[in-house]
Amino acid sequence: MTEIKINVVGAGRVGKTLISLLDGTDGCRIQDILSTSFQSANEAAQLSKTGRVAASYADLRPADLWILSVPDTQISAVAHELKEAFENQEKTGKPSVAFHCSGYFPAEQLAPLRSLSWSLASVHPVLSFADPQAAAAQFKEALCGLEGDEDAAAFIQPLLEGLGATCFPIRSESKSLYHAAAVISNNFAVVLQAIAREAWAEAGVPDETARKLNAGLLSSTVENVDLLGPQSALTGPAARGDSEVVAQQGADVAAWHRDAGEIYKQMSLLAQKLKATGFTK
Repeated sequence: MTEIKINVVGAGRVGKTLISLLDGTDGCRIQDILSTSFQSANEAAQLSKTGRVAASYADLRPADLWILSVPDTQISAVAHELKEAFENQEKTGKPSVAFHCSGYFPAEQLAPLRSLSWSLASVHPVLSFADPQAAAAQFKEALCGLEGDEDAAAFIQPLLEGLGATCFPIRSESKSLYHAAAVISNNFAVVLQAIAREAWAEAGVPDETARKLNAGLLSSTVENVDLLGPQSALTGPAARGDSEVVAQQGADVAAWHRDAGEIYKQMSLLAQKLKATGFTK
């Protein structure tokens, strides 16, 4: 089996996680690591038996696979830097593959690298990277959104699946909508739990009891949505068509918290559509 030489630009939590995972994979070798923080790059290199901290873009050696685990706003700039560093080098062997890890930007954010004949992709592991050690352990069951050039995806997918992840395709032109769905499913769900806790507190419910209500309702909701699907799992006054309760409750919520009242109103309308048709649109 031909060894895959891997360079990593960006040694934050995502970069460290991928380095620790790929370093233990047969046929993969972490080669060069570049980061704006030398300390971060050094810590990442220590996770690998073979990784070397690069001093600059010019110090990076050619590689088979490039991982750009940098903040979203830096992806394009890093692609330009890599293009300038390698555009005058003689092309030998098979062109490189590069991917970034943004959930929002498509692979085309790496477009400057096309002049080097590199194949491009984006990989979005749907899990939290707050703790690289925990993320590495959870990666075995992670879902990874994958989009970009066909040959790049074909190269990357077996590597990710070898780490235990399950890959799924995303349409490149819908990458922003894909990421918005994750925000709605995860981040906004947290905001709704905060509103619920504040409302329970306003209604005199003890904090510990509100926490248990939160946990119990969330747990059963997740189970029901997974088992039955959103339409069948949906309950409550809007789903029942109890318009009088919805109207009065919406007014009461708005009197207590204007923004939450607007959310209640709009979500009730969507709930009615979902129960009636199976869709919110």
